Amino acid sequence: MKLHEYQAKEVLAGYGIPVPEGRVTYFPDDAWMVSMELGLPVVLKAQVLTGGRGKAGGVKIARTSDEVRQIAQELFGKKLVTKQTGPEGVKIRKLLVEKAADIERELYFSIVIDRTTSRPTVIASKRGGMSIEEVAEKYPEDIIKIPIDPAVGFLPYQIRRLKYDLDLMAQEKEAAKIFSALYKVFVEKDCSLLELNPLVVLKSGHLLAVDAKMDIDDNALYRRKEISKMRDLTEIDPDELEARFSGLNFIKLTGNIGCMVNGAGLAMTTMDVIKLAGGEPANFLDVGGEATPETIAKGFEIITRDPKVKAIFINIFGGIVRCDKVANGILQALKKVEVKIPVVIRLTGMNREEGMEILKKSGLKFYVANDLKEAAKMVSELANSSAVEEKKNTKEEKKEK
Repeated sequence: MKLHEYQAKEVLAGYGIPVPEGRVTYFPDDAWMVSMELGLPVVLKAQVLTGGRGKAGGVKIARTSDEVRQIAQELFGKKLVTKQTGPEGVKIRKLLVEKAADIERELYFSIVIDRTTSRPTVIASKRGGMSIEEVAEKYPEDIIKIPIDPAVGFLPYQIRRLKYDLDLMAQEKEAAKIFSALYKVFVEKDCSLLELNPLVVLKSGHLLAVDAKMDIDDNALYRRKEISKMRDLTEIDPDELEARFSGLNFIKLTGNIGCMVNGAGLAMTTMDVIKLAGGEPANFLDVGGEATPETIAKGFEIITRDPKVKAIFINIFGGIVRCDKVANGILQALKKVEVKIPVVIRLTGMNREEGMEILKKSGLKFYVANDLKEAAKMVSELANSSAVEEKKNTKEEKKEK
């Protein structure tokens, strides 16, 4: 679960980490009023759950009250398009208005889980304010990595090394306090990512977390009720939200083949094989281990709601659930939900033959594949030919008009 910047800063402030004075606003007039309370200049920052806001024009400095009004009116309701959002962008519904900082230099600091060592790892650099990926590409020698043993925590000698490498000896006590507090936040809030970019040295010599990003491990949310309450439902696609409430894992993608599978690993494999066959997945939909008639019907309902979907691929592994039970579930679901596009089904695992027999005898119109490669090829061809046919029909309709 991702937190907005203003939410992450609320958490950090609770641990004594210095953050800029500011407030989140929901209307242009509110942004103006907050800026008057704080005093100019101020920074107006779009609160959307995506990175790259600055480069996309979602972070702007206002030096006069007129500029505050103009920028606020420009940003509220705007679709912010970044590398992470794709061309559809994300709508700006709130702005964080903060007192502009008097910056001497910018640093980068983050804590992530290193999957190769299964440990928290501090990553830092003197080159703050730019993406750490860009720093790693252009200035790899400027990346500092400190693995942390969770059994003993962020040790004093590691903090001293970090202060030395970041040229923070003049802020020795303050930096030590902040780094210790950041690690405490990371552990106590079950973060998967905690990033300050930039953490700045002010001209006064003090440190300030000017920007903050915090991702929480979804698997730990059951014990972080205070964090769960911060979830911004307006940032979640309505179909993804409905799927979540129905016990499905669904993520909308940009292709034209709906994928219905049981198991996240099988979902990833299915999408890879579809792409190898020349197709493009339109979603990631995991109906879970049991694949009941109810979950399959809900899956059909959500997938077919997307007009871009031209074919559906059902790829089920009969492990916990039997294939004959899944086949009966598919038939029951198809009676509840009208599916007008081609459906390709591939079953494997326990009672596969019985399941295939049920599907073939059903009299319903769908395609049954013998293996994964054949199924991917079949569904890709069906989706692509449907897309071509639709394009052709659209052109003819325009000509007739």
